[in-house]
Amino acid sequence: MTAELTAHSGTAAGGWTDRPSTAEGWLERARQVATTLAADAVERDRALAVPTAEVQLLKDSGLVTLLGPVEHGGGGQDWTTALRVIRAVSAGDGSIGQLIGYHYLWFWAVRLVGTPEQVAAVEEQATRDAWFFGGAVNPRDADLTITLETGPDGSEELVFRGEKSFSTGGRVSDVTVLEGILEGTEKHVFAIVPTDQPAIVFKGDWDSLGQRLTESGGVSIDGVRVPWAAAAGYVETEQGWEFQPRVYNTLNVPLIQIIFANIYVGVAEGALATAATYTREKTRPWPYTPDLKESATQEFYILEAYGDLRSKLWAAEALVERAATLIEAINAHPDTVTEQERGEAEVVIAAAKQVAIDTGLEVGTRVYDVTGARATASSVGLDIFWRNIRTHSLHDPVAHKRAEVGRYALLGELPAPSWYT
Repeated sequence: MTAELTAHSGTAAGGWTDRPSTAEGWLERARQVATTLAADAVERDRALAVPTAEVQLLKDSGLVTLLGPVEHGGGGQDWTTALRVIRAVSAGDGSIGQLIGYHYLWFWAVRLVGTPEQVAAVEEQATRDAWFFGGAVNPRDADLTITLETGPDGSEELVFRGEKSFSTGGRVSDVTVLEGILEGTEKHVFAIVPTDQPAIVFKGDWDSLGQRLTESGGVSIDGVRVPWAAAAGYVETEQGWEFQPRVYNTLNVPLIQIIFANIYVGVAEGALATAATYTREKTRPWPYTPDLKESATQEFYILEAYGDLRSKLWAAEALVERAATLIEAINAHPDTVTEQERGEAEVVIAAAKQVAIDTGLEVGTRVYDVTGARATASSVGLDIFWRNIRTHSLHDPVAHKRAEVGRYALLGELPAPSWYT
């Protein structure tokens, strides 16, 4: 790596030997990780290196097993805690906040669509071995094609082929979630497969304006073989392997969208905190005014701006927290979730996402108003926060999120499940 992670509070990056036992303990651990990441986030961003050390930090801190069962060494935490952890890590480094957020989604994917036996098996191994998850499930590209072929032992296997232009986690993942359509049918199949295999080739072509260390480049899938028993949610019947749908299967989109919102709020928190430190330590008061101040922290316009931005960020945080309560309510009874519950949660999440984007972009821009011209120096690195939010907030058009909320507010309509709602 061109830039290396800096130690935090006398603890070498990845030097933890214990695991927190409470939600607050895990959040404090996430803050420690964020502090480590923030120390050289700008340098690492500029280097555009593969975030191998950063993922190892997430593993060593225990954060990758936050949602895992306690009996297998996991944190046993809920999504409220996971989303707070995502915010905390994103405040230190938005790229790594995205990586841990997507990891949590894909770790949970087996809960969304798997059989009870698959859930138990995957969560045990993923927690015990501290798997880091990636996913090649970009819905804007064509689905991977799945063909049926005879395996070495004579059994029928699913074989995935195709390409995805985005695959967050990429080369730093231990396992990758694939999704495709069985040729000649309308059957969608999810599967968790080992990342390190010849049939998966990452292109290493991620070079975007922001979120530069997310390993989100393209990937070629050519011959990944999966037994039917590993097809998430499929059970063998007299008619063959079949999937039993339920509303909870569609929670992956609300989950990923609320993860997005928490990334943006976290990055904005990092921007405001970084700017505040700069203002206190380096910003000079304006000398050409009848109302001279001794320090920049006494300038009325600076105080007003910080008050405005802080208030808006608190409001955005309150909305993402409200959305988390709806996710928890759904997770409490996954087998009996109604379309109404799912739809109402998606609307609130859509509202949270648009507010997080608007507030995050405003914070990322206005921090220069309260720090001054010298804060535009490349070495200061305030640009990283706006770049990260601007890049990832284009994942899907925020106008459609506003329209979702608008249809609900005006017409009482709930969004139908899709790849983006």
